[in-house]
Amino acid sequence: MGDALRVALAGLGTVGGGVIRLLDANRDLITRRAGRPIEIVAVSARDRTKDRGVDLSRFEWVDDTAALASHPNADVVVELIGGSDGPALTLARTALDAGRGFVTANKAMLAHHGLELAQKAEASNAALKFEAAVAGGIPVIKGLREGAAANAIARVYGILNGTCNFILSKMEAEGRDFAEVLAEAQALGYAEADPSFDIDGVDAAHKLSILAAIAFGTQPAFGDVAIGGVRHVLAADIAQAASLGYRVRLVGVAEEGANGLFQRVHPHLVPLDHPLAHVTGSTNAVVAEGNFVGRLLFQGAGAGDGPTASAVVADLIDIARGEYGASFAMPAHELIPAPKADSGERRGRAYLRFTVQDKVGVLAEIAAAMRDAGVSIESLIQRGEAADGGVMIAIVTHEGPERSVEQALERLRGSQSLVGQPLLMHILG
Repeated sequence: MGDALRVALAGLGTVGGGVIRLLDANRDLITRRAGRPIEIVAVSARDRTKDRGVDLSRFEWVDDTAALASHPNADVVVELIGGSDGPALTLARTALDAGRGFVTANKAMLAHHGLELAQKAEASNAALKFEAAVAGGIPVIKGLREGAAANAIARVYGILNGTCNFILSKMEAEGRDFAEVLAEAQALGYAEADPSFDIDGVDAAHKLSILAAIAFGTQPAFGDVAIGGVRHVLAADIAQAASLGYRVRLVGVAEEGANGLFQRVHPHLVPLDHPLAHVTGSTNAVVAEGNFVGRLLFQGAGAGDGPTASAVVADLIDIARGEYGASFAMPAHELIPAPKADSGERRGRAYLRFTVQDKVGVLAEIAAAMRDAGVSIESLIQRGEAADGGVMIAIVTHEGPERSVEQALERLRGSQSLVGQPLLMHILG
């Protein structure tokens, strides 16, 4: 049995407390699997007096979080503070420059600074591990980086935000509107007091940019992700999708093509025969399509203290064994800066919802805009009066260039016939 792997832990929120509880509960098993004990030697957080339900008296308390990076008794720093910059980034840079292993659940920091941190880790021959940053306890990073390493990945996509999936599946099951279900999600702790990062797609976009870098050997490019959220999805949209044989899910898609790397987070209509249509509640799911392995589906709890702590400790076990390689599946200098693909060249089908004034000529105006933009309509459905006094019109298009749909919507922009903005949801192909 080797010497203990000594850990300095920054951040004692839900996940930090979960890491301590997991190491306590499974200590003997973890020691056997790691080949040596894993011990926390120092901790740091904003409030020293807060009761976190775990015994912290056995650990050295460090008031200055940044000082954990140079703690004389620490081999590895675990960062569970959060935030793309600030103390988390300072701690990451300092720890890696000092040659200490670094484990994080911070997807925002990796999406914005992942390449720099990978370069620092390689320069210092230090481990940079972040299984917990994407999809909580699901081992999707390890699955792509190691299990599918021999494959060319054609596409990676999935449900990457549990808050949005909880809201959409609740709306689907109970026929309730977005605002009401969001309030319930906040009361249950599934959504933050300010839920913008979740419901506007930013959290999922952070995760997608990390997955894309690993899948395609590209530099993380969060700025190239087209981002749309779910706050404008109505219960009527979900009911209409169901009548057409679909379910609405917030899906992140990354795909490499001849004209660059395409990355998008957007609400999609998912066919009922697709596995993602049956992912409900706060569950996450990721699909990767390899040229030899075929379709891989990773599914499980995407958040919470237990699943996320499980991923953090799994990274610590790898470091204890000395099993760690390139952070993004290949050396940092091999990660290429992929050009951003033009989404207008993509072909697909779309769902469009308009709320319009109930007057003569509105359907003709919409149909003319579609015709002039070259959009072929597969079905057009008009519903009764909406809550705001308008009438709902839902259109499903035939397959065609996405640019044509955008041009049709642009032709209708500012129309006096429309009540509010149209909603566009792509159909997952």
